[in-house]
Formats: sequence, C-alpha cells, structure tokens
Amino acid sequence: MAQSVEFHTGVPDAVGFACRLLRKAHRRGVTVLCLAPPAQLDALDRALWTFVEREFVPHVKVAGTAGKVLRRTPIWLAPAWPVETVRDVVLNLGGGLAVGEAGAARVIEVVGVDAEEVERGRALWRQYKGAGFEIVHHPFKAVRED
Repeated sequence: MAQSVEFHTGVPDAVGFACRLLRKAHRRGVTVLCLAPPAQLDALDRALWTFVEREFVPHVKVAGTAGKVLRRTPIWLAPAWPVETVRDVVLNLGGGLAVGEAGAARVIEVVGVDAEEVERGRALWRQYKGAGFEIVHHPFKAVRED
C-alpha cells in the first residue's frame, strides 16, 4: 500500500495531463489503474488514441474486458476500484477510490480548477492526511513534452 500520495492541483485539462502521465508511465514499464467518472474515462480513452500522432499508449477499459487481455495491458481505465487489482500506480481523476484502498506503491490525485474539483481535492487531502499518508503537493505549471 502507498505510504505517500501525490496531489497535482490546479490542473486545467485533466484528460490531457493524464495522457502525458500515462505515456510517461508506459515508456517506463509501469502499470497504472486510472480512475475517473465514466464520461471522463470515455474522453481519456479517445485521447489516448489520438493525443500524439503515431504513438499508441496501450490501455483498456476494465469493464467487460477478458482477464487475459487485462493481464497483458499496462494501463487500465475504470470508474471504481476493481476487485483484486495490483498496479504500480493509481492515477485518480475523481473516480471511486476510498482512501487507503489502493493496492499500489504510488497514488496520484489529479485535481482540476473548478470549485467542485477544488473541494473534492481538499476533502481527499484531509482524508489522506488523517489516515497518516505523507502528501507531496505539485501545483500545476506548464509541463514540457517528454
């Protein structure tokens, strides 16, 4: 279980930001579970196919995907924590993740700029802090392309 949680706050485009993080993770051989609400998962799924021309980031939506496909795919997209999941990283864009639930070495919380997102981030921060997690804060700034 993760001992620290990274918060990326003030992110104006969570889908684009997630695409860059997921591409970086894939290049490094890291497995990721990305949690987000269904509409955002659909947007992320489309973006991962098109955000960089001639570069594919292998990913799959967990729901309805056969186990053997899941085992071969490094990046999983889901609205909530799947049963018996072991991933190197959990990237949470507002999906169903209970504090302390993540079976991953690293948890990354991405918090947007609108008022609802900011309040969600603050509530999560307090929950993680109360549960004894070390928090690493990364306020948003322009990210250079890798």
